[in-house]
Amino acid sequence: MLEQLLIFTRGGLILWTCRELGNALRGSPIETLIRSCLLEERSGSASYSYDAPGAAYTLKWSFHNELGLVFVAVYQRILHLLYVDDLLEMVKDEFSKIYEPTRMVYNDFDDTFQQLKKEAEDLAEKMKKSKQPVKAINANLGKKQGLGQKGGVDGGNQKKSCDDGNGDKDGNKTKSYVYENGHTNGEHVSNGEVTVASGVNGKENRSSNTGAFDKDKLQKMRGGKGGKKTNTAAVSKAPKEELKKKPRVWNDSPPVSKLDFTDPVSENGTDKVPVVAVEHGESMMDREEIISSDSDSDEEEELGKNAKIETKKKGWFSTMFNSIAGKASLDKADLEPALKALKDRLMTKNVAEEIAEKLCESVAASLEGKKLASFTRISSTVQAAMEEALVRILTPRRSIDIMRDVHAAKDQGKPYVVVFVGVNGVGKSTNLAKVAYWLLQHKVSVMMAACDTFRSGAVEQLRTHARRLQIPIFEKGYEKDPAIVAKEAVQEATRNGSDVVLVDTAGRMQDNEPLMRALSKLIYVNNPDLILFVGEALVGNDAVDQLSKFNQKLADLSPSPNPQLIDGILLTKFDTIDDKVGAALSMVYISGSPVMFVGCGQSYTDLKKLNVKSIVKTLLK
Repeated sequence: MLEQLLIFTRGGLILWTCRELGNALRGSPIETLIRSCLLEERSGSASYSYDAPGAAYTLKWSFHNELGLVFVAVYQRILHLLYVDDLLEMVKDEFSKIYEPTRMVYNDFDDTFQQLKKEAEDLAEKMKKSKQPVKAINANLGKKQGLGQKGGVDGGNQKKSCDDGNGDKDGNKTKSYVYENGHTNGEHVSNGEVTVASGVNGKENRSSNTGAFDKDKLQKMRGGKGGKKTNTAAVSKAPKEELKKKPRVWNDSPPVSKLDFTDPVSENGTDKVPVVAVEHGESMMDREEIISSDSDSDEEEELGKNAKIETKKKGWFSTMFNSIAGKASLDKADLEPALKALKDRLMTKNVAEEIAEKLCESVAASLEGKKLASFTRISSTVQAAMEEALVRILTPRRSIDIMRDVHAAKDQGKPYVVVFVGVNGVGKSTNLAKVAYWLLQHKVSVMMAACDTFRSGAVEQLRTHARRLQIPIFEKGYEKDPAIVAKEAVQEATRNGSDVVLVDTAGRMQDNEPLMRALSKLIYVNNPDLILFVGEALVGNDAVDQLSKFNQKLADLSPSPNPQLIDGILLTKFDTIDDKVGAALSMVYISGSPVMFVGCGQSYTDLKKLNVKSIVKTLLK
């Protein structure tokens, strides 16, 4: 049974909803659809599944892009309503006839909807009854192909047929296979024994072996009539000469006496040894990046090439006429060439293939049926729609102001806790130090928590950063429970009056369940204010797998009914990728979390914000 059908504008104004359905929806499926699907450029999907306590709905939708209307149907997921897609199209066609931009109430559409709903249900019922059983369809298909029930051969030219239903007088089953030359190769099954009968030139050979294969006969059958056995053992092998590798001397100079260039420490492990503090400088987080405004001709060069191909396919006159006079409405065939060029371009910029395809489907859904303006190329229209979609995806949907939240936590008398998570070798400890340096510039007291008790050297690495930044560090060594270490670090920061606690965790692959369980426990026990996923800008398709599985594991392994997931992304090694900036788009699209920091160098000042306009320009260039 249909639960609800809703018609609203792209601006969010509800024009009509079916009052006679009268079903109160549990939760907020419509709002979740708009927030999680339509606004995040996932509208190219066929349907959306909504899960809430005591509610499981399937939502389907359709757009009228020319009028800017959205039609949404909601029904219980356990039901498989076959008429919903047809009903949405019928409602869209009828409602577009009476729609007026200045009109807000459409109560007179109720009777029309009931009639359309009855027609759609009747049509679905007729289609259901008209379907033939599977056995009847297979029998008809066999007759068309010239195969009878016995699987015989017509004229000896039938390629291959099989009869599984023949039997002898004793009830034993026989499988027979007929090939092009008319010879028969069959298997006779009787009382658990297998007898192989192979007809070669009308003669019949029978093997009484009921167990293993006869190796000699198998080789004869493979070799044919005049085949000769090959004795592989008789092949002489030339003896291999034993070559001894001579050691190579790379450098004749004496070894360096000192290889440890880290900051010196005292013998008892205290930090009383004087060290040189890190050089001072303004963090790039507080600088405004200026984007040069170049002409859009370079950005549309590749799509312009595609437009030329489109001109050759459709004809010069028709394309020019559509560009001047304006096309009545865009269809999928018109959009495919430009969208294919855009998809290829996004993939060359390191965007995951799955995400590039979904983006193109979403853009096609937003343009299909829309009227093309005069003196406008299809490629330009697709380019503009894709640019709007990319800006919408990369722009944070919720404000995360760390400095504001730090001061709010300070007023409550507790430290602001940030947990850094990610896979191995992406640079969590280094970029944690960069974030600490940026916070110190804003007069915020910071303490580090060495909760990577798994990797050798992790505590020493963080200790070095803490000494250079001259900030306290809480550590308990190795082979300790990281959740307990983090909890004690927060308690220590509360006693010492530290404003922020930066928790360093061990790198772990998304498929390593024991380490993911430990991370989930750390988050559940300490309830951090911010969870930052540290990822490389070098990854492409792997970014989708990493983020989706991290979020999934945090949700599945947490004992809390409302588990904490990733809040933001820190993108590292951004200075090594040139124009391959697609990982930022992939990560934001798959997680819905914004890129809050971008690491772009080796010094503490090399941390900046993500410039959305710059990323979009690079992706479409």
